[in-house]
Amino acid sequence: MRFMMFMIPPEYQPNAPAGKKAEEGFAPSAEVVAEMMKYNEELAKAGVLISLDGLHPLLKGARVTFKGGKTTVTDGPFIEAKEVVGGYWMIDVKSKEEAVEWAKRCPAVKADSGAVIEVRQVFEVSEFPEDVRKAVENQTLQEQLDKQKRK
Repeated sequence: MRFMMFMIPPEYQPNAPAGKKAEEGFAPSAEVVAEMMKYNEELAKAGVLISLDGLHPLLKGARVTFKGGKTTVTDGPFIEAKEVVGGYWMIDVKSKEEAVEWAKRCPAVKADSGAVIEVRQVFEVSEFPEDVRKAVENQTLQEQLDKQKRK
Protein backbone atom coordinates (compact mmCIF):
# COMPACT_ATOMS: atom_id res chain seq x y z
CA MET A 1 0.00 0.00 0.00
CA ARG A 2 1.30 3.41 -0.88
CA PHE A 3 0.98 6.29 1.54
CA MET A 4 1.88 9.97 1.33
CA MET A 5 3.23 11.48 4.51
CA PHE A 6 2.85 15.26 4.38
CA MET A 7 5.13 17.32 6.60
CA ILE A 8 3.36 20.39 7.99
CA PRO A 9 6.11 22.32 9.79
CA PRO A 10 5.26 25.13 12.21
CA GLU A 11 7.54 27.58 10.34
CA TYR A 12 5.33 27.31 7.23
CA GLN A 13 2.08 28.19 8.97
CA PRO A 14 0.63 31.67 8.41
CA ASN A 15 0.23 32.18 12.17
CA ALA A 16 3.89 31.37 12.96
CA PRO A 17 5.42 34.07 15.16
CA ALA A 18 7.77 36.60 13.54
CA GLY A 19 11.33 35.31 13.50
CA LYS A 20 10.10 31.71 13.36
CA LYS A 21 8.31 32.04 10.02
CA ALA A 22 9.67 30.63 6.74
CA GLU A 23 10.14 33.92 4.91
CA GLU A 24 12.41 35.11 2.07
CA GLY A 25 15.80 33.41 2.30
CA PHE A 26 14.49 30.67 4.62
CA ALA A 27 16.42 27.42 4.79
CA PRO A 28 16.33 24.75 7.47
CA SER A 29 19.42 24.45 9.63
CA ALA A 30 22.19 22.00 8.74
CA GLU A 31 21.46 20.17 12.03
CA VAL A 32 17.78 19.69 11.14
CA VAL A 33 18.65 18.54 7.61
CA ALA A 34 21.24 16.07 8.94
CA GLU A 35 18.64 14.57 11.31
CA MET A 36 16.12 14.31 8.48
CA MET A 37 18.69 12.67 6.21
CA LYS A 38 19.27 9.95 8.84
CA TYR A 39 15.52 9.35 8.97
CA ASN A 40 15.30 9.30 5.15
CA GLU A 41 18.15 6.80 5.09
CA GLU A 42 16.23 4.56 7.53
CA LEU A 43 13.22 4.65 5.20
CA ALA A 44 15.44 3.76 2.24
CA LYS A 45 17.27 0.94 4.06
CA ALA A 46 13.91 -0.54 5.12
CA GLY A 47 12.91 -0.58 1.44
CA VAL A 48 9.75 1.48 1.98
CA LEU A 49 10.82 4.84 0.48
CA ILE A 50 9.52 5.62 -3.01
CA SER A 51 10.22 9.36 -3.18
CA LEU A 52 10.53 12.49 -1.06
CA ASP A 53 10.99 16.21 -1.46
CA GLY A 54 10.92 19.41 0.54
CA LEU A 55 8.88 22.36 -0.68
CA HIS A 56 9.64 26.07 -0.71
CA PRO A 57 7.58 28.25 1.67
CA LEU A 58 4.25 29.83 0.70
CA LEU A 59 5.98 33.06 -0.28
CA LYS A 60 7.23 31.35 -3.44
CA GLY A 61 3.97 29.54 -4.23
CA ALA A 62 0.80 30.27 -6.14
CA ARG A 63 -2.75 29.07 -5.69
CA VAL A 64 -4.98 28.44 -8.72
CA THR A 65 -8.68 28.54 -7.82
CA PHE A 66 -11.58 27.41 -10.03
CA LYS A 67 -14.97 28.87 -9.17
CA GLY A 68 -18.01 29.90 -11.17
CA GLY A 69 -16.32 29.06 -14.47
CA LYS A 70 -13.41 31.39 -13.71
CA THR A 71 -9.79 30.72 -12.87
CA THR A 72 -8.02 32.90 -10.34
CA VAL A 73 -4.29 32.85 -9.60
CA THR A 74 -3.11 34.15 -6.24
CA ASP A 75 0.57 34.45 -5.37
CA GLY A 76 1.62 33.34 -1.90
CA PRO A 77 1.57 33.73 0.95
CA PHE A 78 -2.06 32.77 1.51
CA ILE A 79 -3.40 34.34 4.67
CA GLU A 80 -6.46 32.08 4.76
CA ALA A 81 -4.35 28.89 4.73
CA LYS A 82 -4.58 26.98 7.99
CA GLU A 83 -1.97 24.28 7.32
CA VAL A 84 0.79 24.37 4.74
CA VAL A 85 2.71 21.36 3.44
CA GLY A 86 6.47 21.77 3.68
CA GLY A 87 7.45 18.46 2.14
CA TYR A 88 6.40 14.87 1.61
CA TRP A 89 7.44 11.25 1.54
CA MET A 90 5.84 8.58 -0.62
CA ILE A 91 6.24 5.20 1.07
CA ASP A 92 5.13 1.65 0.32
CA VAL A 93 4.16 -0.27 3.46
CA LYS A 94 1.77 -3.06 4.47
CA SER A 95 -0.76 -0.96 6.42
CA LYS A 96 -1.84 2.45 7.66
CA GLU A 97 -0.52 1.44 11.08
CA GLU A 98 2.95 0.85 9.63
CA ALA A 99 2.83 4.23 7.85
CA VAL A 100 1.84 5.92 11.13
CA GLU A 101 4.73 4.19 12.93
CA TRP A 102 7.15 5.60 10.34
CA ALA A 103 5.62 9.08 10.77
CA LYS A 104 6.05 8.83 14.55
CA ARG A 105 9.78 8.19 14.07
CA CYS A 106 10.38 11.44 12.14
CA PRO A 107 12.93 13.60 13.98
CA ALA A 108 11.18 16.82 12.92
CA VAL A 109 8.21 15.97 15.06
CA LYS A 110 9.80 16.65 18.43
CA ALA A 111 7.67 17.17 21.50
CA ASP A 112 6.05 20.60 21.53
CA SER A 113 7.47 21.62 18.13
CA GLY A 114 4.03 22.08 16.61
CA ALA A 115 4.98 20.06 13.52
CA VAL A 116 2.42 17.67 12.04
CA ILE A 117 2.72 14.74 9.65
CA GLU A 118 -0.47 13.85 7.83
CA VAL A 119 -0.62 10.24 6.58
CA ARG A 120 -2.87 9.53 3.58
CA GLN A 121 -3.28 6.34 1.55
CA VAL A 122 -2.85 6.67 -2.21
CA PHE A 123 -5.67 5.35 -4.41
CA GLU A 124 -4.69 2.34 -6.48
CA VAL A 125 -6.43 1.98 -9.84
CA SER A 126 -7.48 -1.54 -8.83
CA GLU A 127 -9.67 -0.03 -6.07
CA PHE A 128 -11.92 1.77 -8.55
CA PRO A 129 -15.02 0.37 -10.30
CA GLU A 130 -14.44 -0.96 -13.83
CA ASP A 131 -15.78 2.16 -15.60
CA VAL A 132 -13.39 4.35 -13.62
CA ARG A 133 -10.46 2.00 -14.32
CA LYS A 134 -11.20 2.29 -18.06
CA ALA A 135 -11.29 6.10 -17.79
CA VAL A 136 -7.86 5.97 -16.13
CA GLU A 137 -6.31 4.02 -19.02
CA ASN A 138 -4.17 6.45 -20.98
CA GLN A 139 -1.27 5.04 -22.99
CA THR A 140 0.47 8.41 -23.48
CA LEU A 141 0.39 9.17 -19.77
CA GLN A 142 1.57 5.67 -18.85
CA GLU A 143 4.49 5.92 -21.29
CA GLN A 144 5.52 9.28 -19.80
CA LEU A 145 5.34 7.91 -16.24
CA ASP A 146 7.39 4.85 -17.24
CA LYS A 147 9.94 7.16 -18.86
CA GLN A 148 10.22 9.22 -15.67
CA LYS A 149 10.78 6.06 -13.59
CA ARG A 150 13.73 5.06 -15.81
CA LYS A 151 15.53 8.40 -15.30
